Amino acid sequence: MKSKAIWIALAVILIIGIGYLYQTVPNESEIKQVVMLDNKGESMGVIALSETKAGVLLNLDLTNLTPEGEHAIHIHETGDCTPLETFKNAGGHYNPHDKKHGLKHPEGQHAGDMPNLKPDNKGAIKTAFVNLHVTLSSGGASLYDEDGSAIVIHAGADDHVSQPSGAAGARIACGVIK
Repeated sequence: MKSKAIWIALAVILIIGIGYLYQTVPNESEIKQVVMLDNKGESMGVIALSETKAGVLLNLDLTNLTPEGEHAIHIHETGDCTPLETFKNAGGHYNPHDKKHGLKHPEGQHAGDMPNLKPDNKGAIKTAFVNLHVTLSSGGASLYDEDGSAIVIHAGADDHVSQPSGAAGARIACGVIK
């Protein structure tokens, strides 16, 4: 019985510790709103960014994605979502530490690599996750370097190993991190 109590106590401590790492109680001025635009310049929703003790929390509230399959989402190296047709000026994936691409790659991952999105049957998605490899603060892997950063959503899923970008297909949405 004493052993069971110890295991329960350890589980509670672990849960509290994880909660502490990811806790964030940003005031409204600390939340950065990234408006995601499609290739026609129309809004697909918002991704709210806030700093946590573990990294940057991304709260996604998006619509008008293709409901079939998954979509790759990455942070790209330049805060420029032009031209609308391709979002080419956003550059490649944000990779300040010169790693390989992919969450599954043994030499990865880019700081901008993130899990695929799976929208509902209406093309909407509301979810949140933490990117442990970036910061909104200065220094390190800051998303606020001299040319800014962008969030890009792709037409297909990221296979998380192909170089340099995961064979994710065309860029279908982009938002500048300001």
